[in-house]
Amino acid sequence: MAATAAAVSIGVRPSRSAGAVRAVLISAALLVLAWLLVLPLVVIFTEALRQGWSFYLDAIGQADSLAAVRLTLTVAAIAVPLNLVFGLAAAWAMTHFAFPGKALLSALIDLPFSVSPVVAGMMLILVFGQDGWLGGWIQSHGVQVIFALPGLVLATVFVTLPFVARELIALMQAQGSELEEAALTLGASGWRIFWHVTLPRVRWALFYGVLLCNARAMGEFGAVYVVSGHLPGLTNTLPLQVDQLYQENFSAAFAVASLLALLTLLTLGLKRWLEWRHGGARNGH
Repeated sequence: MAATAAAVSIGVRPSRSAGAVRAVLISAALLVLAWLLVLPLVVIFTEALRQGWSFYLDAIGQADSLAAVRLTLTVAAIAVPLNLVFGLAAAWAMTHFAFPGKALLSALIDLPFSVSPVVAGMMLILVFGQDGWLGGWIQSHGVQVIFALPGLVLATVFVTLPFVARELIALMQAQGSELEEAALTLGASGWRIFWHVTLPRVRWALFYGVLLCNARAMGEFGAVYVVSGHLPGLTNTLPLQVDQLYQENFSAAFAVASLLALLTLLTLGLKRWLEWRHGGARNGH
């Protein structure tokens, strides 16, 4: 009996200890998330609405703010599809073919993760600026890259390059290429295999990568700051407009920042929905 009681006590103590540790870790994680994520959002909306709805609507309805919204959406609408096409092509090549330079391509895809966005902006100026390697020739043909929309798009494409590709490469490597090889054996063409075999299997990962890419594109500051020229109403995206308003009108800056926060919350909601939908599809298989 004494041995049984000792065994039971030995079995109970670790369970209670593990439960206490788990509760402490969960509480600490929730506290950190609340401090770093929830509290800043609360502060943004509180400061944005501090002077009332009329001031808030006037602040976000200013011509420069609306131009920043349009420019941000325009840059994202161009950069995200470009990275979608590149991500699909790179993932297909990396997972289905062996070719010289494959390791180099993989390293280049990850390059934006290791290079500061500010450095990326400086690289674009060195190449496409007025005194850059290609800047003079491009401007002589009537094309303005730096301090214009093309420069903003190039900077955004660079910093968002890996998101779609990395999401697809990981999934395609896990799935293998047996189904594509079977379809090829049955006589299907390359495009038919891509549209009817490969794409349906990776569609949720593709949407998820596009969503991450879009969120990064709309919130990019460093690289865009360098190549924009900070021209209100012309080259200021939403993050740059917030930065400029913060130095001029504190409450208006928070009002415009709330638009970015709303886009963030929308992205988060879509992300959670995609995770739920992708998980359900995966479990269904």
